[in-house]
Amino acid sequence: MTDKGTPAAGLGTSAAGLGTSAADPGTSATASGPLRGKIALVAGATRGAGRAMAVELGRAGATVYATGRTTREHTSEVGRDDETIEGTAELVTEAGAESGGRGVAVPTDHLDPEQVRALVDRIDREQGRLDILVNDIWGGDVHVEWGRKMWEHDLDKGLRVLRLGVESHIVTSSCALPLLIRNPGGLVVEVTDGTEEYNRRYREPFYYDLAKSAPLRMARGLAEELKEYGCTAVALTPGWLRSEAMLDTYFKVTEENWLDGCEQNPHFAISETPTYIGRTLAALAADPDLARFNGTSLSSGGLAREYGVTDVDGSAPDAWRYLTEVDQTAPEADVTGYR
Repeated sequence: MTDKGTPAAGLGTSAAGLGTSAADPGTSATASGPLRGKIALVAGATRGAGRAMAVELGRAGATVYATGRTTREHTSEVGRDDETIEGTAELVTEAGAESGGRGVAVPTDHLDPEQVRALVDRIDREQGRLDILVNDIWGGDVHVEWGRKMWEHDLDKGLRVLRLGVESHIVTSSCALPLLIRNPGGLVVEVTDGTEEYNRRYREPFYYDLAKSAPLRMARGLAEELKEYGCTAVALTPGWLRSEAMLDTYFKVTEENWLDGCEQNPHFAISETPTYIGRTLAALAADPDLARFNGTSLSSGGLAREYGVTDVDGSAPDAWRYLTEVDQTAPEADVTGYR
């Protein structure tokens, strides 16, 4: 769950039913390189889910253009200067060593149409096609004023949230889709936080709610407009994501001792690594019948069931089902049957 970053503190520390096996390769559907020859653009690939999706697409054999604002020479307003698009591209190339995948870092501000057009022109010039577009641009958490009513929230910050989480996606699709629709089978992924079912509830505050609901509707609209070209659009959400920021900023833990975060909130036990959504996306992109999902809202947990994918510890967390069905005010968490 990418929500807020500071979930309400729990009262206990139990995480019954949680698997804690050592990390292993899992059952990633990407080992045979089913995406060899495919060209992907992961917009917003600097860190977290975006980085992991880029890496797993590369592991599956795709050439991945990884874009974002933080480079080794420039840091975006998010302020995490050790997470760069160059670093992501190197990880993609390393992961794709046996499958033919490679990463290409292209610094891009996706709110600047000229930069995005230049990016797409480069992909066209170098590859002549685009098969997968992942709109994972965000970076708005630093502007959200949690706990404030709409009229109390700083207006400039609220509008910046909407520009980062909505306008950037629109600019990118407007520029990139003419290249993607040249060939049937293209896939557009609108990444958000929360499934369509879960986001029927209010995801306060106001600007965050709009920013995370809009990609669901964008995916539905693009699905209608793309189907005559034989292309597919979906919305995709990770579960409670153990991103870099979630681990070190909000829970003060590392991936190695992340279970200690359950002392702060026991329901953190349902969380997942970024690799999980990367693996499930790669499996989706390699599915020859992916058009059956056109216009739908998908989650890492749901796709894991569909394709038999696991997280790095061998578990298969289904966070949104858990978050819907379990009382999150309970002082203990039992994730049995949810991962």
